[in-house]
Amino acid sequence: MSWVHEGDGLVGWDVAATTTVRGPERFARAQRWWARFCEAAHIDDEVMAPGTGPVAFASFSFDADDESVITVPGTIVGRRDGKAWITTITPHRPDPLPTPHGGRLHEPHPDGEHYRRLVAHAVDEIAAGVFDKVVLARGVRLTGEVDVHRTLHRLADKYSDCWTFSVHGLIGATPELLVRRTGEQVMSRVLAGTVPRMPDDHESGQLATAMVASDKAREEHAYAVTSVAQALGTHCTDLDVPDEPSVLRLANVQHLATDVHAMLVDETSVVAIAAALHPTAAVCGTPTERAMQYILSREELDRGRYAGPVGWFDANGDGEFGIALRCGQIADDHTSIELLAGCGIVAGSDPDSEFEESESKLAAMRWALDDD
Repeated sequence: MSWVHEGDGLVGWDVAATTTVRGPERFARAQRWWARFCEAAHIDDEVMAPGTGPVAFASFSFDADDESVITVPGTIVGRRDGKAWITTITPHRPDPLPTPHGGRLHEPHPDGEHYRRLVAHAVDEIAAGVFDKVVLARGVRLTGEVDVHRTLHRLADKYSDCWTFSVHGLIGATPELLVRRTGEQVMSRVLAGTVPRMPDDHESGQLATAMVASDKAREEHAYAVTSVAQALGTHCTDLDVPDEPSVLRLANVQHLATDVHAMLVDETSVVAIAAALHPTAAVCGTPTERAMQYILSREELDRGRYAGPVGWFDANGDGEFGIALRCGQIADDHTSIELLAGCGIVAGSDPDSEFEESESKLAAMRWALDDD
C-alpha cells in the first residue's frame, strides 16, 4: 500500500485490519468502521502530525453498487516536510473484522470504433439537452504477471508531480487531488481539459496556449470547478477559487488546472468531504444524476474503483484522497491488469480527438508496465 507525492507520503505493508463496504452509504460506513477501530486501539503518537498514528488506506468505488476497500497496514513508513517516522499497529479487535471478498495487449473494451460511436451519441444527447457534460471511459486489458514495485517506482520517478498509489490491487499515478484536509485547511485540485505534451517545448507551448483559448476545454473545466466549489460549500467557508485556470504540465499530457482552497466550519473528516465531492463533474458529468445514468446504461464497462476516491486518512480526520485516474486494476488471480481512461464530452467534442486523448491518458500506465 502506498501514497507518494514528490518524495513525501506513506508506504504500508502487512495488514492489521481490512473491510469492504458498498452502497450509497459506503463512505459513512467506512467512517464508522474506522471510528470503532480507533476507539479500540491504544495510540502512542509522539510525532502528532497528519499521517502519524493509525492510518487507513482506502479505495472507494465509482458507482455505489461496486465494492470499496479500506485497509489498515500493520507497519507504515511516512515522510513529510523533512521528517520521517514509522508506525506499527497491533490493535485490540472488539469484534471480528470482515475481509474483502505485464504482458500482451488485448483489444480494448470497448474497442476504438465502439468508443467513437459512444462519444458521437453523447454529443447528440448534449445537443438534445439531456445533459451538459458526460465523462466516458474505455479500458485496455494486459495479460501477464505485474511487477507492482517496479511499476510504482517508474511512475513515481517519471510522474513525481502526481500522487502514486497502490491500494488492494489498484495501482497508478493520479494528477488530480480530490481533497486534502489538514486541520481546518481544505484543498482540492481540479483538472479538466487535456492536450498532449510533446518532446519539443515550443510545440507543447502552442498546444497549451490553444487549450487555454479553447471554448470547449474551458467549458469542460468550468463544469468541474463549479461542482467542486458547490460540494465544498456544504462544509467550508472562505472558498478561494481562482478566476483563471493554470496549465499543469506532466510528462506526457497537459491539463487545465485549478486549485481550490477553503476553511472547514465544522469537524467534518476527510472521508466525509470526499463523499460530498464524489462524483465530480471531472469524472461523471453535469448534471450528475443524468450523466451517471448515461454512463451506467451506455458505457458497457465496469469501472470498479477507477475514478473513485483513493488515498489515506488518520484518526484525527486528516488525510488525502485523489481521484483514481491513470491507473490499473490487477485481477484477483494476478494474471492480468485492466487499464482505464476517460474523457469529458461536451458540445463540440470530436470522437476521433476524444479517442486520441484517451490513448494519451493510457500511455503512462502502458509505459510503466512495459518490460522494455
